[in-house]
Amino acid sequence: VKLVESGGGLVQPGGSLRLSCAASEFPSPYSFTSYGMHWVRQAPGKWLEWVAAVSPDGLPTYYLDSVKGRFTISRDNAKNTLYLQMDNLVSADTAVYYCALDRKGSGRGQGTQVTVSS
Repeated sequence: VKLVESGGGLVQPGGSLRLSCAASEFPSPYSFTSYGMHWVRQAPGKWLEWVAAVSPDGLPTYYLDSVKGRFTISRDNAKNTLYLQMDNLVSADTAVYYCALDRKGSGRGQGTQVTVSS
């Protein structure tokens, strides 16, 4: 599976970003809807951290406690795309964000940098 993240950038505290992850090259007979999908992140000098997950058909969803109420994970199965809407961003959210096939970050792409700073 090939995963390509996009949408990161520099944002001020309290701002918003929407990350996207385009998925392709699924091994037969699997497809995008065969997989629950995850977002994980890695801040400078820290371990990879699981952020959110979504089931194959879009529900249920799961979140790291520190992002509950601020981040929303979703997917468009017709477009083979995963999203992460991030609102009310804080400096602690600064990290490289990856989409992945499991909580450990398996299959993740190159990532997209999110920097929250004034």
